[in-house]
Amino acid sequence: MYRKRWFSLLSGVLIFALLALGIHQYRTRTISEPDYPAAISKGGVVVEVAAGATGSEIASLLFKLEVVKSAQSFFRVAVGDPRSAQIAPGSHLISTHIPAREALAQLLDKKRLTSLLNIAEGAWTTEIFALLVKAGFSASALPTALEKVALPLDFEGSEGFLFPAQYSFAKGTSAQSALQEMVDHFYTAAKSSGINLPSSQFSPMQLLTIASLVQAEGGTQDFPKISQVIRNRLKIGMPLQFDSTVHYVTRTRGQVFLSAKATQTPSIYNTYLHYGLPPGPIGNPGLDAMKAALSPEAGVWIYFITV
Repeated sequence: MYRKRWFSLLSGVLIFALLALGIHQYRTRTISEPDYPAAISKGGVVVEVAAGATGSEIASLLFKLEVVKSAQSFFRVAVGDPRSAQIAPGSHLISTHIPAREALAQLLDKKRLTSLLNIAEGAWTTEIFALLVKAGFSASALPTALEKVALPLDFEGSEGFLFPAQYSFAKGTSAQSALQEMVDHFYTAAKSSGINLPSSQFSPMQLLTIASLVQAEGGTQDFPKISQVIRNRLKIGMPLQFDSTVHYVTRTRGQVFLSAKATQTPSIYNTYLHYGLPPGPIGNPGLDAMKAALSPEAGVWIYFITV
């Protein structure tokens, strides 16, 4: 009886001792993971972060490129910092021989993304294609890729769905994958603004078209009023007569005034010649323009001027 009690007590002490030793060894190993105490950069390297790369994969890559002193040091920092989930795929210019925390900070710095693509609100699809070609995508592959992209229900065409934002694509990303990411961002914005659902007056495509007109015609602070001007003109049967629709047809930017000849440019998008909304968007609008398309500011305005 006493032997059993002593054995039980001894077993409990032994297990506790082994557990304590394991924790101590784990802490010692974690704390002593090799890491540079301060940045002693010997230059910079381009770190290609693949889409969907895990923390351990990025850590191993940084160690291989001599950015950090050990993969474990970076992995420990990344796991403890929720911002690590925001590391963008693409080409990052990173210093070498730096502490793990500095490596994470540089990976999160968008200024170090050599593959960063800035798409302006209101950009035409042709302009976005030009940016993608500069970034290394095949010019001949882009139109075909856009045809294969999955558009949200109730939307169609090739204009208005490439959401304006900052993008970074990993090396080897296909044209279709890049365009699909932009379309996915568009649908998120469409749902956020509410234009993905039909209103009492307009279909989702018409609301997107209005958003593109609003985006092209003025500044953010005036978007709701411009949206109301569009409604007021449509209500009384007045042609929209928006210069932006002619600019879209002629592919001209930066011109404040149109000549009388330009207003006669033959196109179904020319709102000087045709009543009602254009048949589709005249650019890729941002979230504020989408919100204004659905929620105009009440008023009786039918005119506005550029100043």
